[in-house]
This record gives sequence, C-alpha cells and structure tokens, in this order.
Amino acid sequence: MTATDRPVPPGRWVRIARLFSEVRLPARAAGAQLHALLRERLNVATPMRTEDRRILEQVILPHYGNDPAVRTVLFVGCEWYTAHYQRRYFAPHDYWTIDPDATRRRFGAKQHVVARLEELGEYFPSAFFDLIICNGVYGWGLNRAEDCEVAMAQCHRCLAEAGHLLLGWNDVPRYDPAPLSQVHSLSRFARYPFPAFGTWQYLTDTPIRHTYHFYQKRE
Repeated sequence: MTATDRPVPPGRWVRIARLFSEVRLPARAAGAQLHALLRERLNVATPMRTEDRRILEQVILPHYGNDPAVRTVLFVGCEWYTAHYQRRYFAPHDYWTIDPDATRRRFGAKQHVVARLEELGEYFPSAFFDLIICNGVYGWGLNRAEDCEVAMAQCHRCLAEAGHLLLGWNDVPRYDPAPLSQVHSLSRFARYPFPAFGTWQYLTDTPIRHTYHFYQKRE
C-alpha cells in the first residue's frame, strides 16, 4: 500500500468537511483546485501529471537529492504541485524557496523568502547555494531581458564554486521573451552534461517544448 492509498484517519474527515465549507471557487475551477487544496492540507503529494514534470520529479530531482556535493538548495517559484518537494527530495538538505507572491508561502519550504529572484543577493551571501532550481519562471513572470540578466547574475553570485543551476523553460516564441539566447549573464556558467541525458540541454516531449538547461558555476 502506498502513502496515497492509505485510508484517511477518522479525525481528518472533520478537517475535510471544514475545507468544503470554507472554500469558495468558480464552478469550472472548483474540482481541480479543491482536490489540490485537500491534498495539501492533508500533507499528501500532489504532482502535476505532465511529461516535463515526470522528467523533473523522477529523473532530475532524485539525482540532485542524492548528490553528496549538494547540501544547500534554492527552489524558485512555488505552486500547489511543488509543495511536497522538500519532504520528498530534499528532506536532509538546507532547503529554501523564494517567490514574490506572499500567498504562495504555504507551498514553499519551511525556510521561505518573499522576493523576486533579481533580489536574491539582498537575502543571501555569495557562494551560499550548491543548487538553484529555476523551473517555469522564465517566461512566466521573469519576462524582461534586463530582469533576466540581473536574475541570472544573482544566481551566479549566490552559487558556490562548482554549484549547479537548473533552468527549465518553454522553447516557443511567446514564452521566450528575452530571448534566452541573448541573456549574457548565462555565459558566465559552464554548460553541464547532466549524467542521465549525457547533454547540457534536454527537450521534453511536450507541446510547449519544455526544455531543461543544466549549468555549473566555473570561475
């Protein structure tokens, strides 16, 4: 029996009933959002069922979680489908999250910062992180070329020597606003051949061409 198959303890049914009475959602969104909210409140993992997330959660995150050189981690951007990442992949790590939207704190780590990635240096010293994961942020909030330059420069500053940067983005014109190929601060990183793929970039089989870029800080 898996964790998601276990019966809900009787005492939790009271909490579920309260959630139903408290939540007010449009009819078309009620089902999915209520399902995610219930799972979050009951501390049950709620993954997003897409191919790019499967690659992230079954291949990439376990690799970094098992890497002894990775001890301090920053995850950029929080949503209902990322709430379980700390306990599932990075429980023994010094794990942090950052998001400018204060309402998403509940999906973040115990150590959470309400700020933009461009402001990272205001909260952390140089060479603090061994790994920064920035997936689904570029093109979804991190949109202006100048902001991307600052954000990637801040990642470089706050990563330790030989630290890793994972950048996940949708390789289609409407989600490539900078464009990414012209973000000069990324040239400060070395391209890192991710062991499972044997290459520094991996295109997932998705309509939005979600792509993972792997970088490593090299002075």
